[in-house]
Amino acid sequence: MTPQPRQTDEISHTLASIKAGALALVCGLIGGVGLFVMTAWLLIKDGPQTGQHLQLLSNYFVGYTVTWPGAFVGLLYGAMTGGVIGWVIGRIYNGVVNARQR
Repeated sequence: MTPQPRQTDEISHTLASIKAGALALVCGLIGGVGLFVMTAWLLIKDGPQTGQHLQLLSNYFVGYTVTWPGAFVGLLYGAMTGGVIGWVIGRIYNGVVNARQR
């Protein structure tokens, strides 16, 4: 039995949309854990002028430093920033999908 054209359109629309909350959660986890791991790696590696480039993030993230406490601050900032970016991307994508379906 072949699906009706209207039913096929509804299925393709459902499959094309993204859950913005889920994308925000995933991007938040990636951003937070990523910044934490980068900071921890530089602290473990420990060399001259440790993390001079990553330290520049303190211009945007108040309280962030390339130290162990700063790694946890970076975890929070990375999670928030990644979450917001993921949510915005999900909403824009769904808006485009909805506009194309009309």
